[in-house]
Amino acid sequence: MVMGHPRVALTSPSPSFRLRCRSLNSLRLRRIFDMFDKNGDAMITVAEISQALGRLGLDADVAELESMTRSYIRPGNEGLAYEDFVALHESIGDAYFGFARNEEEAQQESDLWEAFKVFDEDGDGYISARELQVVLGKLGLVEGNLIDNVRRMIGSVDTNNDGRVDFYEFKEMMRATIIVPSS
Repeated sequence: MVMGHPRVALTSPSPSFRLRCRSLNSLRLRRIFDMFDKNGDAMITVAEISQALGRLGLDADVAELESMTRSYIRPGNEGLAYEDFVALHESIGDAYFGFARNEEEAQQESDLWEAFKVFDEDGDGYISARELQVVLGKLGLVEGNLIDNVRRMIGSVDTNNDGRVDFYEFKEMMRATIIVPSS
């Protein structure tokens, strides 16, 4: 008992609770975003994420955080807007935020990340038309012979129109083209 109140053990909700209460999960994620956004500009920078994680006892390498967030920060922004933060959260699962995902989803995410890195030859978090052209050439695919064809391929999945494919766009493209067999 604490000051006349019974002590309540805080545990994470069960997976079934999370599935039924999507709006509560969204609210929780919004509160985390707001906690990280120390200056209240509706944008969280790598520095703000690092500070918040440090306060939570989760010291993270700033270079690693920057690498993880780079492809989620929209051009012209200095940090993550809320929607970008949600996309980042979904991509890293419970690594920092404690939202559990099953092993199969985590493996799929890992496999997609490995595939993305094959195309992202310079490791900057984006697939450029030139990088895609090089990989298509290595695979012997004639689609990569003309840079205009490759640019059209990039444009077909480039949802933020920056001329490159980031991991989120790559993942969405792969999910749209992969048919999961039903069991």
